[in-house]
Amino acid sequence: MSLSPEARFEAAVPEAFGRPYTLRVAAEPAAALAAIGRAAEDWGAAWEPGIEGGRLELPVAAGLRHGRLSGRLAVASTAGGEAEVAFHPERAEYRLWLPAVVVLTLAAAGAGLTVVWPFFPELLPIAPFGAILALGGWFLVISRLQNRGAEEFLELVAAHAAAPT
Repeated sequence: MSLSPEARFEAAVPEAFGRPYTLRVAAEPAAALAAIGRAAEDWGAAWEPGIEGGRLELPVAAGLRHGRLSGRLAVASTAGGEAEVAFHPERAEYRLWLPAVVVLTLAAAGAGLTVVWPFFPELLPIAPFGAILALGGWFLVISRLQNRGAEEFLELVAAHAAAPT
C-alpha cells in the first residue's frame, strides 16, 4: 500500500515533535498568560486560554511551505518567581506555496537560457529575457522567504512579557 505525500508527512509528525519549545519569562504566570494572549493577537494565532495554559494554533511559514501548527501551551511557576512557558506541538499542516514554485520554475528556465546561449548563438536575442526571468525569481520569491514558527512566537511572548503594560 502506498501512502500519499501528505500521509507520509502526518506519519512523521510524532517523531518531529519529541520536545516542547520552552521559554522562561521574568513574570508571574498570570502576566505570562496575558503576554501570550497579546502575542497571539499580534501573530494572528487562535488562542484558547485555560487555567494553566491553553490551546494554541499558530500560522507558520517554513520557506516555500505555509501552514498551521497546533498544540498545548502550559505555563508553570518556577522557584525563582519566574514563569516557564512550554509549547507542546501536536499537529502540523503544511502546504506548498504553488505560485512561488511556478515563479521559481520560470526563473530556473530563464537561468538555464542565460547559461546555454553561448553554445547556441541563435538564442542571443532572448538571452536578456532569460536573465530578467532569473532575477525576477530571486526578487519575487527567494528574497522574501521567511521562517515563522513556535520559537519565533515564544520570542514575541518574551517581548510582550518584558514590555510594560
